[in-house]
Amino acid sequence: MTMRVSKERPAGLVAIDREMARQHADAVASYQGAATLAPRIATSLKSTGRLLLLGMGGSHAVGRAVEPLYRALGIDAVALPLSEQLGQPLAVEGKTILVTSQSGESAEVLRWFRETNGGTADTFGLTLEEDAFLAKAAPSLVGAGGTEQAFAATRSLTVTFALHLAILAALGADPADALNALKAPETPAIDGALAALADVGAIVTSGRRLHGLAEAIALGLTELSRLPCFSLEGGQLRHGPMEVLGPSVGVVLFRAADATAGLVAAMATSAAEAGSPVVVFDASGEPPIEGVTTIRFKPATGLAAIFAMLPVAQSFMIAFADARVENAGTPVRSTKVTRSE
Repeated sequence: MTMRVSKERPAGLVAIDREMARQHADAVASYQGAATLAPRIATSLKSTGRLLLLGMGGSHAVGRAVEPLYRALGIDAVALPLSEQLGQPLAVEGKTILVTSQSGESAEVLRWFRETNGGTADTFGLTLEEDAFLAKAAPSLVGAGGTEQAFAATRSLTVTFALHLAILAALGADPADALNALKAPETPAIDGALAALADVGAIVTSGRRLHGLAEAIALGLTELSRLPCFSLEGGQLRHGPMEVLGPSVGVVLFRAADATAGLVAAMATSAAEAGSPVVVFDASGEPPIEGVTTIRFKPATGLAAIFAMLPVAQSFMIAFADARVENAGTPVRSTKVTRSE
């Protein structure tokens, strides 16, 4: 893989740097600012017992990441791309619906509210912009700091996770570890991971309970590096797609201190045996896996693990892209807000 020699940081990455520099403070403020509406959403969830999470891009990845957290609290949670809900809809009756859009203005959001005549009585929004369509169409949790300006989601992901933390806390989950991860972020080195993947032409990200986090990072890697970077849930990767693995395909795995940690370790070993360079973001507390590059964090699970790993994984995806693309962070085929389907 050809690595570029950068003399000046691209403007697109400078914009991302600004977003990331404030994401922890904005996330804490978002959690605190959700204190009024989050209990109302929790009351709806306790009443319906069923949750439909709708979003696109990074917003959908957040939905995938929090699915297991709501399920652990007895909520039947399903995350679906909003485009899929428009084309092959699940029934919305008797469910709490969370529509997530950082801009609050994406084409699918506008069409879904139009076609459902404003959603349902148990429809709520999560957004970063208080003046956006979404915030006016439904009672909405609004993240602190306003709209994310840079291409590729960074701050918006962290802030949206913090809004979910407020809902989960209102449902009875203990937010202490997650808040501590935001207030005292870990900063393990990523140099070894970058070196391990220096020669790959594609990346597969994966996880088990942290698969939504893996999806978010794959999206950012693809948007910034313009290389094929895709995500497969750990079991799905095991069932056939491992044929793609080899020296030119890197594997990035996410492991937390939960019951699936052993399955992630087994995948890391198998991927390394297939010849792929493997990087594991690891908050399991288990010993490092032989033959792979490990980025270690304190033992954590759930949103505490996500808040610990996410900014470090973001730094990794940015540095990976910056080594390969002259103008990383400046889209050539996309826009920050997707206004067409």
